[in-house]
Amino acid sequence: MSNRGFRRLLGVASIAVAAVTLVAAASGSPGGRTLPPNASFYAPGPEPAATQQAAKLNSQGDRANANGITAMENTPRAVWLTGGSPSEVRVLVQQTVLQSQAKRQIPVFVAYDVPGRDCSQYSAGGAATGAAYEAWIDSVARGLGSAKAVVLVEPDGLALLPTDCGQPDTYGRVLLVSYAAHALLADPNASIYLDAGHSAWHSVGDMAARLAAAGVLDLSGFFLNASNYRLTSYETKFGTWISKCIAFANDAEEGGWRLGHYDWCASQYYSPFGPVDPNDISTWHYTDEWFDANLGHATPAAHFVIDTSRNGQGPWTAPSHPAGDPQEWCNPPGRGLGSRPTADTRVPLLDAYLWIKSPGESDGQCYRWTSGPLDPVRNMQDPAAGAWFPQMALELVQNAQPPLG
Repeated sequence: MSNRGFRRLLGVASIAVAAVTLVAAASGSPGGRTLPPNASFYAPGPEPAATQQAAKLNSQGDRANANGITAMENTPRAVWLTGGSPSEVRVLVQQTVLQSQAKRQIPVFVAYDVPGRDCSQYSAGGAATGAAYEAWIDSVARGLGSAKAVVLVEPDGLALLPTDCGQPDTYGRVLLVSYAAHALLADPNASIYLDAGHSAWHSVGDMAARLAAAGVLDLSGFFLNASNYRLTSYETKFGTWISKCIAFANDAEEGGWRLGHYDWCASQYYSPFGPVDPNDISTWHYTDEWFDANLGHATPAAHFVIDTSRNGQGPWTAPSHPAGDPQEWCNPPGRGLGSRPTADTRVPLLDAYLWIKSPGESDGQCYRWTSGPLDPVRNMQDPAAGAWFPQMALELVQNAQPPLG
């Protein structure tokens, strides 16, 4: 995933997103595309490296941790689609759909192949051109058919635009993300969500504008905290505000004075009603008060889901360092698994807690404290992005909140 060192710089920035089209606020997400509370999500089974780690722990007599690794790997999590030819990705999606249907479960897919993804950093890659990406997405849609599924479109796709990191937006990122999401609407039973970063990054209005530009009101909504560690309470509040901001800026009542003004929305960084601290949720009531006073009769329509795969202990507070600290988001120590995947959240607008990131997989080799590529806390060479990280996997199990049963 992306170098979230950029996120400190972008947190309070407000950008102008091109071609934001005002849409009448809908009464809800597209029919049938939100998730029922009794939804059962697909568990693709353990990674081979996880099975090996559990076997090794058992051989050492450490049955508790071996069982923990096994339980973590048997928990439902997303299936990432990260490349391959159009025919290859279609087959993978079809196979996953069939396997999930055999278990009477709903698969969760992550589409992650947009050109220039991750600002060419630790998870760099993606399709070679915009046309190639559209062909790839079309094949994902064909693989889905009419299956019930959840599709999360391009983590960091909207929250980390090429222009955010000083790169040319060669293929029109927002338009590509919008194309992908709307192409996936060909599956009438798919719940489709767009990237909205997390609460320690963009302001509410900034993220709402990006989502609106990509057509979020045509979809189920957006996803938060992908591959990150923000506490669920913070992301729930942040997501609710984003949905309210989208409704606010599409509200034509009272002469339409709100229309298009995503930038007027109070946020985790600022409220006219009092000082707000993005890292202290006890101050966020001032932003609640702003929405109570200004939302009018608009009804929030965009739903959202939260990645709880690694947020049981919340984010890590790193020691101060003048170069910044990627380890705040890249393999931070002492983190834990969060809430298990469920659609029974009992929170308005919050459709599900999902394990989007596969817990136990490394975020990459992204450290700047030392002259070499060593993890400055664990004093070791961390695995490459996406590879199994036994030490971190064990930390997640041991620090799970709620604890693993």
